[in-house]
Amino acid sequence: MDADASRLFPPRYTTKEEAREKILHVLRRDPRQFGFSGSRWRLKRLLETCEWLQLTTVAGLCQLLQRLKISYKRGREYLHSPDPYYEEKLSLIELAKLRAQYEPENYAFFYLDELSYYRQPTLSWAYEARGHQQPLAYRSYRSNTRSRIVAALNANTGQVTYRQRSVISLEQLSAFYADLRTAYPEQKILYVAQDNWPVHFHPDVLARLEPQTWPFPFNVPGNWLDQPSKKAVQDDLPIQLLCLPTYASWCNPIEKLWRWLKQDILHLHRLSNEWQTLKELVEAFLNIFDSGSDALLRYVGLLPD
Repeated sequence: MDADASRLFPPRYTTKEEAREKILHVLRRDPRQFGFSGSRWRLKRLLETCEWLQLTTVAGLCQLLQRLKISYKRGREYLHSPDPYYEEKLSLIELAKLRAQYEPENYAFFYLDELSYYRQPTLSWAYEARGHQQPLAYRSYRSNTRSRIVAALNANTGQVTYRQRSVISLEQLSAFYADLRTAYPEQKILYVAQDNWPVHFHPDVLARLEPQTWPFPFNVPGNWLDQPSKKAVQDDLPIQLLCLPTYASWCNPIEKLWRWLKQDILHLHRLSNEWQTLKELVEAFLNIFDSGSDALLRYVGLLPD
């Protein structure tokens, strides 16, 4: 510890690491808890709160924060899942994933999600000359047509199974589960972890699957019928649905596949007047992973670097 640090920190906080953690503990709390009216910390407020630092000026505090590698940063959106069964659900999902990892001949584990994209390009960063000129998103005068994709990512191999349609209806989702079974005909059980979009658990969709054993209630509207309609396809596909915690998109790694797709194909694309070509490019991108991909598993965080 340098001489300045020993002068600033009382004996109770004898290292930079301890002082840094103490300051961060304050910064990560609401200033109102310390009697301030504002919602964000300012140097003067922090100086008044951390009297134990033995500093008297804002300039001195600023220098100390720089030395402790605490800086003024832009925030990011944050949402904590309100699901009371958060830990229990993730534990069951992890058990299913481990079962598929150790017995891939009998079980397979997938993360499922849907994505919408549109004719008009999305804005993003790109290279352009310095000055007032900016990268351009070339828009069409036509209506902003939408396409939908439902996809499942094999958590062990990186193989992606998908279906692209203008709408992912009950019939299309039900048919996608049949596609997934066709892609994995030998396994005894296919585990599919997905978010809580009610359509995932509609009686017409569940009619296509074997009886479900998930111990927590599915998220469906109260006015839905309990039984499938007459047009529902009755089957016994060996697929078990696993519900991710509510409002916890960070628990679904396939979300990062969508990020990759947007970065490579959809941001600032120049095909707003060539809708069919754009859809074909999206399919060509997803087809890269039709035989599995370690690179994809690393990208989404399912395989260590």
